[in-house]
Amino acid sequence: MTFFTDKGRFRKVWNSFRQTFRRVDLKHAANANDTHDSSKRLRRRPFLLIGGAAAVLILAGFSGTEYLKAHTVNYVEVFHNGSLVGEVAAKDQVTDYISTKQKQLTAEHADVQVVLDAGTITYGSKSAYNAKPDTAATLKKLDGLMASHAVGVELVVDGKRIGVVKDKATAAELLERVQGKYAPTTKSRKTEVTALSYSSDGSVKSKTALKSVKFVEKIATGEAEVQPSELANPEELYLKLIKGTVKPKKYTVKDGDCVGCIAHEFGISPQVIYERNKWIKDDMIKVGDVLDLTVLQPEVTVETVENVTETESIEPITVFQKNSNMKSGKQKIIRQGQSGKKQLVYRLVKQNGYLMSEELISEVVLEPSVPAIIMKGTKVIIGEGSGRFAWPVTGHRLTSFFGMRWGALHRGVDMVGGHTIMAADNGVVTFTGTRPGLGNCIIINHQNGYETYYGHLSKILVKKGQSVEQGSKIGIMGNTGHSFGTHLHFEVHKNGELQNPLKYL
Repeated sequence: MTFFTDKGRFRKVWNSFRQTFRRVDLKHAANANDTHDSSKRLRRRPFLLIGGAAAVLILAGFSGTEYLKAHTVNYVEVFHNGSLVGEVAAKDQVTDYISTKQKQLTAEHADVQVVLDAGTITYGSKSAYNAKPDTAATLKKLDGLMASHAVGVELVVDGKRIGVVKDKATAAELLERVQGKYAPTTKSRKTEVTALSYSSDGSVKSKTALKSVKFVEKIATGEAEVQPSELANPEELYLKLIKGTVKPKKYTVKDGDCVGCIAHEFGISPQVIYERNKWIKDDMIKVGDVLDLTVLQPEVTVETVENVTETESIEPITVFQKNSNMKSGKQKIIRQGQSGKKQLVYRLVKQNGYLMSEELISEVVLEPSVPAIIMKGTKVIIGEGSGRFAWPVTGHRLTSFFGMRWGALHRGVDMVGGHTIMAADNGVVTFTGTRPGLGNCIIINHQNGYETYYGHLSKILVKKGQSVEQGSKIGIMGNTGHSFGTHLHFEVHKNGELQNPLKYL
């Protein structure tokens, strides 16, 4: 049995044993004349020494095993993409080196995101007596096998690559900034959105609530390998997104055209036409006019939906009480009328700040009006209105409202619904025919200070001088004059002053 794996240590123990045994032999020869008892003891001593030496050898063998264990070194083999690179003392030395290398690249290239291509690193566990892995050499060799490249985040609109920015945070911030140009951002609601609803005196009395903000186009972002020179400046990319390109365009007005029709044909807001052609007054355009339709073609379209809540007054009606004792034509005020209040909610849809559509979605009476009571003589005036107006179409839906629009006053309200047009109140027809901008038109004098106008009719069913009652048929809805689609344009005038029809309907 072999007790020693360390040959040098075994040799030292064996030489020590031999020297001890030689000294015993010399002493035995010098004392040859000792007594018989002494001789016996001397004859037994070599055997004792041999036994002791064997014990020493056994103990030395165990001591050598422990010594070997104490000098055995565990280390790690490092492989790059399956090929052996070298040896290191511990796996952490490699991972720490790679992490430090990545941080160094990040610090050296602050303006671009650089990714370290370390490859596939694997490890193998090894151990050997007095092993001395050359960690520095292995890491140096590994460094030569690694590479790096710049990456960015590309911004893609409807499948078209618009540009590449540094990272996802920059891309998200850029898109949020574009949306924030036309609506409050998700992080801050400080931006105010101006509503296009006005009260009759021209002052805005409304509150706007942003309901949604979205991009019309499909927006995608993703990581892409780039050269540092290919990264877009965020400010320049922002301007590109909101401005895009400008394509000059001229359009010559044809027979049957109107501002709304042209806007619809070219997919732009009427506001664009009014802004680029400030000479247009009261929607008046004629055949041969040349319109400037030059518009920005931004890379993205931000669509916002806003609910505008507006408080409007309700004008009181007048209730007449007949008095047979009062002379015809005489009257006496019994009670003054009091205006009420109602809350109207409009939904405005805009694209890049331009109004594309508007709709009345809610109407709630907050304070009802108090009717005025007037005592009158018994003489009946045919065609005298009550001052309370009924909707001139059934199943009505408003499509455009009273007030300022792109620097001009929209003089009434537009509505769609049943095509039969009805008198809003009792009155006498004072005009039938065509009027600039309104096409076929009817005007009714209600003989109480009020007049109502009905425009864009396809057919007129009454004659001038005819008395009509509230709800009687007077015409058919159409698309004549400066009109965009079949609808009714309805106006209310009081003592010659234009009114918001929603105060009376």
